[in-house]
Amino acid sequence: MKEESIERAKTLGDWAYLGIEKHFQKILKHEDLVLKDKEPEELHQMRVGMRRLRSAVTGFALAVKLPKDAKEKPIGKVARILGDLRDLDVLKETIEQRYQPTLPAAENKRVKVVLERLEKQRSQALEAVKSVLEGKKYQDLKQAFKKWLAEPKYQQLASVDIREILPSLLLPTVSQLLLHPAWWIGLDSNDGEGIDRAEELLTTNAKLFHDLRKQTKRSRYQMELFADLYGDNYQDYIADIKAIQEVLGTIQDSFVLGDFLGKTLDLDQKDRLPTLFDRLDQNRYDSWKEWQILQQKYVTRETRQDLYLQLLNPVISSPNS
Repeated sequence: MKEESIERAKTLGDWAYLGIEKHFQKILKHEDLVLKDKEPEELHQMRVGMRRLRSAVTGFALAVKLPKDAKEKPIGKVARILGDLRDLDVLKETIEQRYQPTLPAAENKRVKVVLERLEKQRSQALEAVKSVLEGKKYQDLKQAFKKWLAEPKYQQLASVDIREILPSLLLPTVSQLLLHPAWWIGLDSNDGEGIDRAEELLTTNAKLFHDLRKQTKRSRYQMELFADLYGDNYQDYIADIKAIQEVLGTIQDSFVLGDFLGKTLDLDQKDRLPTLFDRLDQNRYDSWKEWQILQQKYVTRETRQDLYLQLLNPVISSPNS
């Protein structure tokens, strides 16, 4: 956020306005280029903007009075349509850049069939995105936010000094993150059990790990809304949470890719694509080991207590300074 805006922001309502405005403007910035479909990065940025806007709307729900078309549900619907297209872009990019260049000729030929099918699905997903962005509900959503930003309406809590309420806003979502059951999966495992044990744990608990990833994303977005009000240690925790989100995302993406390959080719993929699947398994195991390092850190009492202490002690100057 702009420094001069931060300096003027003293109340919960001030910060709600800044957060909603920032992410709404980001969505508008990328909208036209998403419709033109020139760069996958534009879609990615708009999707992130939608997710962060939803996080801001949810996080500041106690402070603002938003029109019905500017609530979490309509934002989520648009974000999901963007997400369907983005997921296909990630699959395509992963295959083309990470695996395809070094595959044997026989496997490369089969992968080309997958890419052709992927492109057809992408064309359908792109049409769905265009239909949504050009449709009435999305236009209503935009107008609702523009109207609110021009004439914001607040609830009583909006007038409270941010210093008095900030820890209470952040503690619930961080507590949900730290209490997630996925943290305790495989703690009794040892490094000697290797790739087969890691694969078993990841496969058996796939839904839990995926849910933890979503919770890390929610917590990270919420914490980032107030990053300017905390010190360096707080920033380090945000970086850790981002790393957790990314490593769990890499694991999830590898499972999605494996399923997509099998369904597309209708074959026993490990027999027909042995090199590719060996690399998928190895990359997933490498990610598992990265996860274990973060896991061991965040199940300790010391780390959890220190994170809570960071949340309880924002670095905020006096309103009169």
